[in-house]
Amino acid sequence: MIGYVVPHQLFPAGYHCNPELPLPFMNLAAQKSHYGFYHMGIYAMPELESWFRVRYAEAVPTKLDMGKSCIRFKNPKHIPYNLIGELVSKVSVDDWISVYQSLKK
Repeated sequence: MIGYVVPHQLFPAGYHCNPELPLPFMNLAAQKSHYGFYHMGIYAMPELESWFRVRYAEAVPTKLDMGKSCIRFKNPKHIPYNLIGELVSKVSVDDWISVYQSLKK
């Protein structure tokens, strides 16, 4: 699994479950039966999740297979790369830190 995190240089407090670890942000994984894209903003920001669900339905002919932060793709031909790129660009590192801190209070 490839992980994209907020390094301690930008967020010294680290991940609340284990402060020695950097704050998780996004991950890519090749699982046994699917490819997974994990975006913590989808989990923590309901408006972002709603936006993504609407745009996914417009862009992809198959049903969305999604967990709390995981978007699963069983067929690589149905991966909406432009939509994933748009999703990634919607949440900056600073945005994610702000959302994370507001949820921790």
